[in-house]
Amino acid sequence: MLELPRVMLDQVIAHARRDHPDEACGVIAGREGAATRVVEMDNAERSPTFYRFDAVEQLRVWRSMDDADEVPFVIYHSHTATEAHPSRTDISLASEPDAHYLLVSTRAEAEEVRSFRIVDGVVTEEPISSW
Repeated sequence: MLELPRVMLDQVIAHARRDHPDEACGVIAGREGAATRVVEMDNAERSPTFYRFDAVEQLRVWRSMDDADEVPFVIYHSHTATEAHPSRTDISLASEPDAHYLLVSTRAEAEEVRSFRIVDGVVTEEPISSW
């Protein structure tokens, strides 16, 4: 189960809506199994169908997490025209086996947010609890 403060979940959703029609992406840092902060990142592809972290920005963010004894607790991105479910590309690029993968669909006004674990190509949906 992914447990997140509602304010962080709202920040991720707002980022996804703000970057629409392009996919938004970012990470929620964490420590000891709990979220600590949302880090909005730039989609280097600036694409409505694909996202990629900028390599320089990703290195900076991962170093700042290391310095703060944090890990990539959640990797998030949006889908602009499809459901909030990992694509084949998302699955093949999932490289953080301990992270939650949060997807936000911005295809409609209604909130559609889902969380998954992706390990060795196996996708498992998990509930989200927010307060």
